[in-house]
Amino acid sequence: MTGASASGVLTYPVAALLAEPAGSRRDFTFDGIWLDMGDDLELAAAVAGRVRFSRTSRGLFITGLAETALALTCSRCLRPIELPLTVAFSEEALPTIDLVSGKPLDPSIEPEIIRLTDHHEVQLEPVIREAVQLGEPIAPVCRLDCPGLCIVCGEALENGPHEHDEALLDPRLEVLRAFRVDGGAETG
Repeated sequence: MTGASASGVLTYPVAALLAEPAGSRRDFTFDGIWLDMGDDLELAAAVAGRVRFSRTSRGLFITGLAETALALTCSRCLRPIELPLTVAFSEEALPTIDLVSGKPLDPSIEPEIIRLTDHHEVQLEPVIREAVQLGEPIAPVCRLDCPGLCIVCGEALENGPHEHDEALLDPRLEVLRAFRVDGGAETG
């Protein structure tokens, strides 16, 4: 992987914005960021996007958009694919130190809210990582009409129709051959 790692790049100083009145804003862009997504997810492209910090009476409201591509496997044909992904995120961030008195604030009061560092910085790396992880599709496909694999032999169905010998049926499933569904009596 090439490009910038997220360490430090997605950390924004907001002390000046916190000194301004509610409604003040700052906009930033980022590009070429590689995030460690953990063992279960891999980026196929660097993350790029934009973020807006808006001053509120309590702290900051953060909104943004991030674009990347994920290295996944098609859930139907099992081929590797690169899936473009655009995710939006919005979070509230509160200071850890009171701006007027300089005394530490209790972060256990609202533990689910992002906290600024002691130097009044916002660290967006975990926010963007979580947004990308939540944006991962449950069953990604290489294309909407992907026919998948044959359930008997595993051959790609896009290669055309093919037949199988009846003897290939698992003997434990033979009883299902006689099963008939009565459409009129069906309730669900």
